[in-house]
Amino acid sequence: QVQLVESGGGLVQPGGSLRLSCAASGIIFSIAGMGWFRQAPGKERELVAHITSTGITNYAESVKGRFTISRDNAKNTVYLQMNSLKPEDTAVYICHCGLSGMNYWGKGTQVTVSS
Repeated sequence: QVQLVESGGGLVQPGGSLRLSCAASGIIFSIAGMGWFRQAPGKERELVAHITSTGITNYAESVKGRFTISRDNAKNTVYLQMNSLKPEDTAVYICHCGLSGMNYWGKGTQVTVSS
């Protein structure tokens, strides 16, 4: 059974930083493409960042230069380092795994950027 468990969300002031983690189980993590999506109230879910099994990354234009996605295959974990956070980054951040044509999702972690 595939499980993706996110952690690291919370309340942060504008300009602050957070690091999200997503621990995966039930998959061969090293060959999976991993990503972070986010969904704000009343908005569609959007891709924030993605990292392939070989470490190639891509980012939404809105977060380029501020967010960094990385992975630790030894720990079956993907991270999202978020710097220079803005109020518009407020959303539920959801971990995604794409493997062998299947999509798996975590339950999400809330990130709130507010003074």
